Amino acid sequence: MTIATSRPVPVDATLFRQVFRRHAAGVAVVTTDAGRGAAGVTVTSLTSLSAEPALLSFSLTATSSVWPHIRDAGSAVVHLLDARHTALARTFATSGADRFAAPTRWRRLPTGEPLLDDAAAWLRIAIEHRHPAGQSHLVIGRVEEAGLGDGRSPLLYHDGSYHAL
Repeated sequence: MTIATSRPVPVDATLFRQVFRRHAAGVAVVTTDAGRGAAGVTVTSLTSLSAEPALLSFSLTATSSVWPHIRDAGSAVVHLLDARHTALARTFATSGADRFAAPTRWRRLPTGEPLLDDAAAWLRIAIEHRHPAGQSHLVIGRVEEAGLGDGRSPLLYHDGSYHAL
């Protein structure tokens, strides 16, 4: 079976972004506190790496305001979002926003990390590796604790906007 493909085009940043706009991705918010107050960011690059040991990864651009917090933190919480959380995803994706101000509802875990209320699921991670990767950083975390919320439709990011499955 032959799969028809378009003619190869040199890959520049614009084309690369256009290609990945066609890839639907789950939406998560990563929160941490490296001693300078709660910080968080929306990510769509979350990936399960291993079940035993439980490892995950995500990436952040080097220019992200949250990168210095993740760089200096020993732990973080990854929150999986569902269809109810479009506004929350936008808040944590907005540069300069007070992401933890009302209406964001959150509390601290006994270990100190910020935990968003009502996430579909969450994973507290020990940050084990931070690797420079182009203009970004790949972060690898070992899952130390997890929680499940109620089962709802996941929030997806596709072609520049949020969608419910």
